[in-house]
Amino acid sequence: MKIAFIGMGTMGAPMALNLLKAGYTVTVHNRTRDREAPLATAGAQRAASPQAAAADADVVITCVSDTPDVEAILLGKQGVIHSARPGTTVVDMSTISPQATQTMAAVLGAKAIAMVDAPVSGGSEGAKHGTLSIMVGGAVETVEQVRPVLTAMGSTITHIGPIGSGQLTKAINQIIVAGTYWSVAEGLALGLKAGLDMDQVVQAVGGGAAGSWGLTHRSGNMIANDYPLGFRVRLHQKDLNIALGAARDLGVPLPMAAYVEQIETGLISRGYGDEDISAIARTVREQAGLDER
Repeated sequence: MKIAFIGMGTMGAPMALNLLKAGYTVTVHNRTRDREAPLATAGAQRAASPQAAAADADVVITCVSDTPDVEAILLGKQGVIHSARPGTTVVDMSTISPQATQTMAAVLGAKAIAMVDAPVSGGSEGAKHGTLSIMVGGAVETVEQVRPVLTAMGSTITHIGPIGSGQLTKAINQIIVAGTYWSVAEGLALGLKAGLDMDQVVQAVGGGAAGSWGLTHRSGNMIANDYPLGFRVRLHQKDLNIALGAARDLGVPLPMAAYVEQIETGLISRGYGDEDISAIARTVREQAGLDER
């Protein structure tokens, strides 16, 4: 099976590398072309455009930042739609608008190109180790055709429902992540202000009902006030805006998600948008008097 992978960012590059390790023939393209080089060294072919990448592919995977990027890759002047053969499957692993996903799927479907939405969770660690949770929307037969490809990148593959379902599920994921990270940040700030041994605190609460991925993998960032990149603040803020838009359409109040989105907007304005999303602890620490703004 020949795969075109478009988007060599923090998540996409290690995901494409895992496909190479699984034995797939992979062609890569990235808007910033030098990011293709490490994949080429690992055995991938390079393509000058999404259109060129898709020309000989059975499956086209996209993993980029936002809805307009996916629209340009799939439907733009040098888009996948202009070269993909009938029977090709597009798998979008970005986090974008569910409504836009459905619209793009309809346009591609008119050309006999199937589409699956398959956003992911698990951070850069999951992308590297092939342990991502992948939330899938699409027709049953199409999802089953690409399941082996998804399995090379993730350890939990869940088919939620029709096209767009994966994106709605990812919105739910990002709402829960926002609340978890914010709660972890508040709890740790209390312990720090009280002068507790925070390694012992994390060990104690992590073994009980407060245990979470965020606590296990990001409490160290929050305690040290150092936020090396795992998943960017600005991308999570974008994801929360997608979730809030879906919630408005459905009449669902999301006060906590809206609050964290505002916190992240403030961090972005202060130059912290490319730090890991655990950097929301900066705000809690400052409010607690642990750090100066």
